[in-house]
Amino acid sequence: MQQYVDYILTQLKALMAIDSPSGYTKEVTDYLMTQYKEMGYTPTKTVKGGVLVELGGEEKENALFMEAHVDTLGAMVAEIKADGRLRLTPIGGLNANNAEAENCRICTRFNGTYEGTMQLTDASIHVNGKYDDTSRTFDVMEVLIDEKVLSKKEVEDLGIMAGDVVCFEPRTTITKSGYLKSRFLDDKLSAAILMGYAKYLKEEKVCPKRALYQHFTVYEEVGHGGSASIPEGVTEVLSVDMGCVGKGLSCKEHQVSICAKDSGGPYNYDVVTDLITAAKRENLDYAVDIYPHYGSDAEAALRSGYDVRHGLIGPGVYASHGYERSHVDGVKNTFLLLRSYLG
Repeated sequence: MQQYVDYILTQLKALMAIDSPSGYTKEVTDYLMTQYKEMGYTPTKTVKGGVLVELGGEEKENALFMEAHVDTLGAMVAEIKADGRLRLTPIGGLNANNAEAENCRICTRFNGTYEGTMQLTDASIHVNGKYDDTSRTFDVMEVLIDEKVLSKKEVEDLGIMAGDVVCFEPRTTITKSGYLKSRFLDDKLSAAILMGYAKYLKEEKVCPKRALYQHFTVYEEVGHGGSASIPEGVTEVLSVDMGCVGKGLSCKEHQVSICAKDSGGPYNYDVVTDLITAAKRENLDYAVDIYPHYGSDAEAALRSGYDVRHGLIGPGVYASHGYERSHVDGVKNTFLLLRSYLG
């Protein structure tokens, strides 16, 4: 067991080191392709850019399709301002309050990458008497490029233009007490867990009763990651994403969360029941919760017309869409729930 947890944490750090806001995911999916080939699988890239892997299994007409997403929140240059600062538009649910004072990278299409910092416009407290009273939105925030530029033309001369992707520093760290802290644990933590499960199947020579697939999607944060690419014979879609931790919910970071309902409605009753049964069978530390503001790849599949059952699990993650926190015990419980549920 520990060898797979160690592998998951290694892959987590590797995935976190690759910038991948929605629509800018080629490097991270290339990495996944390489890793799965090294494990002995035959991954393919979908037309949309995701990674699809067949893991094996016997019942092809009752297959299960696991999904995790490797796209993250980010931003895009919306305007080069007259003073050489950049106005951004968010990609996905990036919140301006959580982006303030964060280091970032401006990835140009043709001229490399530049460093910068996201700040409130007129960010000097000794100068701006309205600093405390200003509501943080992307209309009053800007990126200061770490280059000697004071005009729109000087920025354009660097090769920066509207539509360039802006990636935020994840600041990944693993504490001695087992806490995992980073931006974008949603959902690279669960992506790493799926990688660990694939490694477990291969190394332990496990042949599941049901045929299993894994799909690493690249547009989940904008709502349509799981809306395509489900193979024939799949009857169930299991989204492995972050479990919500917060007021009114029972899940903690060291647990695996089983979602019964989110903003899109209830998950399949039988799938949720079977997930709870599998968690009880292994005496896992789990929680069942209802997520008030959440949507998943599994729901995207149903909205696209797929006739499948659907479920959602994941390690507990606190401070979602901000500087997030989970725990290695949440990783273990999620991995073991997959092992118990999938047989």
